[in-house]
Formats: sequence, C-alpha cells, structure tokens
Amino acid sequence: QVQLVESGGGLVQAGGSLRLSCAASGSIFSINAMGWYRQAPGKQRELVATITRRGSTNYQDSVKGRFTIARDNAKNTVYLQMNSLKPEDTAVYYCNAATYGKEDYWGKGTLVTVSS
Repeated sequence: QVQLVESGGGLVQAGGSLRLSCAASGSIFSINAMGWYRQAPGKQRELVATITRRGSTNYQDSVKGRFTIARDNAKNTVYLQMNSLKPEDTAVYYCNAATYGKEDYWGKGTLVTVSS
C-alpha cells in the first residue's frame, strides 16, 4: 500500500504561481511513476504531468512551458511548480503513484483556484 498526501493548493490571481507537493509513504519501493492529475467542475480527471523514478517527464500540452514536475526520491516527494497560472487551471489536483505492479494510488486532492 502507498499513501499520498498533497499540500500547496490555494487561491491565486491569474499570472501567479503555486507549488504543489505530494509526500509518499508506505511501500515506496514499489513506486515507478508519480504524477499530477486534475479535475475541474463538470469535467473528467485529466493528466497534468508525470515523472518516472529515473526522471523522465511527460506533460499535458496546455501546461508545457508553465508547469514543471520534479521528484526527490530521497524524500519520496513529487512537486509541481505552476507558473503563469490561468483561470482554466482551476481544479482539484490529485497526486498519483503508479507501481511496477501496475497499481494506482491517489491522494485526496488539493484545490487550486485561479482568479481572473
């Protein structure tokens, strides 16, 4: 089992920045990729960014150049630095951990609200 705890959400004006953190605990040795997903009201959950244990990253096109995902394996923590935020980035952001055994674990989510 893997437990994930997110932090760092909040209210920010358009053009501002926020950094999300996600700390993993439990069977951390089983984790391969970690990432962030988001779900806006009335929409499906979508991938924002992922990073493998080796550091390979993947981003949704709409956040490329604005968001950066990073991972500290020693601290079992993944970060999402979000710059140049837009109102359309408003959503609940969820941390995800995908294991080598093809299991998915999710955090409870943290709300990011971007005002125009």
